[in-house]
Amino acid sequence: MSLRAEKLMARQRPSFDEITRLVERASTIAVCAHTSPDGDALGSELALVELIERTWPEKRVCALLADDDVVPRIYEFLPGAERLVRPSDYQEDPDLFFCVDLSAPDRLAGARAVLERSSSVAVIDHHPSAERFWDAGVVRTEAAAAGVIVSEYALHVAGGLTPTMAQCLLCALVTDTGRFQYQNANGEAFEVASLLVDSGASPSEVALHVYQSDRVAYLHLCATVMGRITTFEQGKIAYSYATGADFEATGVPVAECDGLVDIVRRVDGCEVALFLKEVPGGKVRGNLRAKSDRDISAIAREMGGGGHPAAAGFTVEGDIDQALSAVLPKLRDLYAPDKGTVPLSCYVGDKPAEG
Repeated sequence: MSLRAEKLMARQRPSFDEITRLVERASTIAVCAHTSPDGDALGSELALVELIERTWPEKRVCALLADDDVVPRIYEFLPGAERLVRPSDYQEDPDLFFCVDLSAPDRLAGARAVLERSSSVAVIDHHPSAERFWDAGVVRTEAAAAGVIVSEYALHVAGGLTPTMAQCLLCALVTDTGRFQYQNANGEAFEVASLLVDSGASPSEVALHVYQSDRVAYLHLCATVMGRITTFEQGKIAYSYATGADFEATGVPVAECDGLVDIVRRVDGCEVALFLKEVPGGKVRGNLRAKSDRDISAIAREMGGGGHPAAAGFTVEGDIDQALSAVLPKLRDLYAPDKGTVPLSCYVGDKPAEG
């Protein structure tokens, strides 16, 4: 472990100890990630469930989904994915509700009711948080993924990771760094990735399932999205979209389409990418990505969502045209002369710390 990593572990140790005390006092524990879960959400959650069960085998632990949607097909290979429970099927009042990869209760969707009837709350996350609602936790925005912090918590309580935990956490890290291509791929991310591979994780298996197993129907949808790409601000802003009719025609579930924003992100000269998709209930979900220092998370928050400076999202009522009319002026405002980046903070323990 590098000197930097040792200092970071020392800084997190008191908060990890607070989390551990909550786990030790609980008999029933529900672990849950955010709605529309990605690789970081599911990988971090499943690894944490296994860690708790192996360290405290007397605990009853549930791997809970935030909503009743299906698990995205590309993440079904993750060890333990078959045991994920929909919130409508979980009737207990857990002693501890453990949030992973989210620090805002409104992203819990149907599982928020479980949070509200639980006795205590713990959080491990790397998203900016406006308000603390947990009893113990680590929210550290400079971490590349929630899986980074879960990996470090596993080292803290167990001294190491099993191969299955490592596999889940490598998926978390690979997907949230865009295969180590995004701005968040820092030195800590590479150190943790090395630890995970040494612990038995297979990068090739993650790549095979997540990036090399697209169905033909999905590729046809990709072609449709590519054909609609439009640019603004001399090519600095690019967007595309998929409608409900597109999903129906191709048979591709909405849950499988998180990667479509990266198609838009590939446009040469593009600094900000937007992908919009119609979802059931008369709503549109927007994904934002930045390739520069422009902070698109502030726009996502204005639209009722959130995220990181370089990766964020939101959901709004209406159709594609209405969503685009609302968000495009905000994106163009990023290029006004007085616009800059916004500093972020994080929680390690009780007090905000610089991220």
